[in-house]
This record gives sequence, C-alpha cells and structure tokens, in this order.
Amino acid sequence: MYNFDYMKDVDINDVDIENLVDIKDISVDKTLPRDKRIEEYIKQIKNPYCYRCGKFIVKASFSDNGVSMEECLKSILLL
Repeated sequence: MYNFDYMKDVDINDVDIENLVDIKDISVDKTLPRDKRIEEYIKQIKNPYCYRCGKFIVKASFSDNGVSMEECLKSILLL
C-alpha cells in the first residue's frame, strides 16, 4: 500500500517545498480507531518522513534500534 522505504529515502535537497504537505493543515478525527487515525494521517501527510511546517522542510528519521515509525505515529495520534 505505502512504500515507506522510498518515502524515508527522499532527499530534501531534491524536494520542492511547494509540493510538500504542511503539517499544520493535517486534521485527524481523534474518535476514529487507532489504525484508522494512522491511515488518515498518512493519507493526508503523503510522506510522514518528509513534510513541511510553515516555511521549513522537515525530514524525520529514526534509528534502527529506537522507536519505530508506527510507535511514533501511535503516540502522536493518541493525544
């Protein structure tokens, strides 16, 4: 469904900021079940590893031995 390996390998030097989704525009219904909230967030943000916050490009990365992307998304969406 989603190619997360491709998403995380995006080089911010090759990205046009105008083509990135601004995280400020993301709104997820907190009454949805957890899996649906994650799905909706990814659907809206397009690439959870590379997005915009105002005039800044954000490139998220995670260490191989740390918290997974799924765990991070769960913690964000459980607020």
